[in-house]
Amino acid sequence: MSLYRELNAAAAFLLCGTAAAPVQAQASATLPEGVTPAMVTQGASIFKGQGMCTVCHGIDGKGGVGANLTDATWLHSKGSYEEIVQQITTGVPQKESSNGVPMPPKGGSSINADQVKAVAAYVWTLSHAGAK
Repeated sequence: MSLYRELNAAAAFLLCGTAAAPVQAQASATLPEGVTPAMVTQGASIFKGQGMCTVCHGIDGKGGVGANLTDATWLHSKGSYEEIVQQITTGVPQKESSNGVPMPPKGGSSINADQVKAVAAYVWTLSHAGAK
């Protein structure tokens, strides 16, 4: 067997089952402290549903009326998980909005504090490729 085929076979073996748990553990290690993959999944659901985030930020988070959440540019903070939680909780006043449209606290929704944290976890992953 050629070296090329041996490497391909080894890569296939590692990608099947035996490496699944370490890969998932590695991915969750890249998330901010206290954030779990389950929170990110829940946050995506809330973002696209009862959180009403898509109304302004779009279904993919790339913006519209609201800011683009998928790039590295943060308008009202440095984009840390904690800052995103705070910003969702308090919103953005009209005078601080880059386009003059305010973001109400929690986007105008009635999500609770744990749901805010889940949405923040999801939003954080949008601008941190590979952390999902």
